[in-house]
Amino acid sequence: MIRTVESPSHVSAPVLAAYSYCEAVTGQQARNFAYGIRLLPTPKRRAMSALYAFSRRVDDIGDGDLPGETKLTRLEDTRALLARVHEGQVEEDDTDPVAVALAHAATAFPIPLGGLDELIDGVQMDLRGETYETWDDLKVYCRCVAGAIGRLSLGVFGTERGARGAERAAEYADTLGLALQLTNILRDVREDAQGGRTYLPADDLAKFGCSAGFDGPTPPEGSDFAGLVHFEVRRARALFAEGYRLLPMLDRRSGACVAAMAGIYRRLLDRIERDPEAVLRGRVSLPGREKAYVAVRGLSGLDARNVTRHTAPRSVRRRA
Repeated sequence: MIRTVESPSHVSAPVLAAYSYCEAVTGQQARNFAYGIRLLPTPKRRAMSALYAFSRRVDDIGDGDLPGETKLTRLEDTRALLARVHEGQVEEDDTDPVAVALAHAATAFPIPLGGLDELIDGVQMDLRGETYETWDDLKVYCRCVAGAIGRLSLGVFGTERGARGAERAAEYADTLGLALQLTNILRDVREDAQGGRTYLPADDLAKFGCSAGFDGPTPPEGSDFAGLVHFEVRRARALFAEGYRLLPMLDRRSGACVAAMAGIYRRLLDRIERDPEAVLRGRVSLPGREKAYVAVRGLSGLDARNVTRHTAPRSVRRRA
């Protein structure tokens, strides 16, 4: 069982200011994520905002316009800052609000900060221009940039006392992260191609005649682009189904947060499946009202109950 350690009721003014900064970053730059974490109690919401703000900093280094060597240097500087957080060397009056908030969150919850090192590893893979021949190769990258975030989040959420199968909670959180990342890859396939990146496995691209890439609003000539998308959608759905086993292990509000974030991405996946070429024409997204519906559904606990019903062992009637 993974337990959370609730932060004390009194939080100093510098730490509150640091958390406020992280929540502002989250609200402005991560609307899907923000829909989920607003369902959490205040200490967990703040901690998740600190995790997001640090992760965003790492992503922004990788996605920015600086020269590659400068990016690598800044990533190592960020890794050094993370080491200071891990070693308890960040004071409340530090000038970096993200470091202050993350340091406080790490004392309030058992957050496996090594997951943020994995995120940095993943961004370095991007900067090296790595490509992926197989799904097994791509999973390594996805576990760095998304599976690790699932495991970090679980450190904040914790699991319920006596939850069945809680020893596999980190595995399910990791798998759910993979599902979200594969959905992101499908949604951003053209944007990534224009940035010189290809994430989908090379053997999948070859199988569906898409090795030429996606630098325009239409699929490569003679390709089965819809077949490729539907193949990857089925893979993502299987990952969601496995990762959703985490939900019954969480308390109501943490489960609602996870269900809301995952639910938004599952609906994105539905839209992509219905119109595969939409990802080549622009960014597929959900309207705010639909995100709000998903959040309410998560808070109702419906998804968690569905998982429990579908995974509970069935009784076996003995013959007389």
